[in-house]
Amino acid sequence: MQDLLRESLSHWSLLLCWLLLMVPALIWVVRDLTTKNAHLAPMMKWVWGLTTLYSGVVGLLVYRFAGRRQIAANGDARKGLRSVAHCYSGCGLGEFVGVSLAVGLLAMGNISTAIITFLFAYLFGFLLTVGPMLQGGSDDKPQVIRDAFKSETASIAVMEVVAISVDLWLAGGAGMHQPLFWNSLIISLSLGLLAAWPVNIWLVKHGVKGGMADPRETDPQAQHHAHC
Repeated sequence: MQDLLRESLSHWSLLLCWLLLMVPALIWVVRDLTTKNAHLAPMMKWVWGLTTLYSGVVGLLVYRFAGRRQIAANGDARKGLRSVAHCYSGCGLGEFVGVSLAVGLLAMGNISTAIITFLFAYLFGFLLTVGPMLQGGSDDKPQVIRDAFKSETASIAVMEVVAISVDLWLAGGAGMHQPLFWNSLIISLSLGLLAAWPVNIWLVKHGVKGGMADPRETDPQAQHHAHC
């Protein structure tokens, strides 16, 4: 099974096909965010752009299901998906930086790569939560940090354990010059996103996370202060 998957992912043509699907999806999302959903907060526009950049058509579907004001309703599934997408935008960037540093620059083994990648993903995801909260004018910085730690740790942990495990299982030992490295990274990121979705549904439903604003009710003039 593993050998078959590694062989299937070891072709540049697969990566090219993914890019040919990702670019139009990203263009559609960006256009929608600047026309029909220009009212969304700048932070969420970045979230949806990065989610589509990382996951292509999957990111587009996530945005259409949960991120637009055109959604029919705002149930727990959509709330959880917006929440996990917010975290994903930061964790995905952190994972890319971490794995590129560990594999591309330092040529580390699988265990060291996993640790470095997790730390970068957690740091980026955590900062993307704390940053907007502090910019919102909160005076109690220690409390903000405690709240972010409480709300984000479970989500990031599940996302990254799944993503890093899948990535190393598929591409352990592959270098950045190989298509296997990139194809596996793309797949693992999206699987991490989907794995953390039910976790975020539970966290939002039980009030551990505040959830992101309903895009149907977002005030075009309001600043985005909610944390993910």
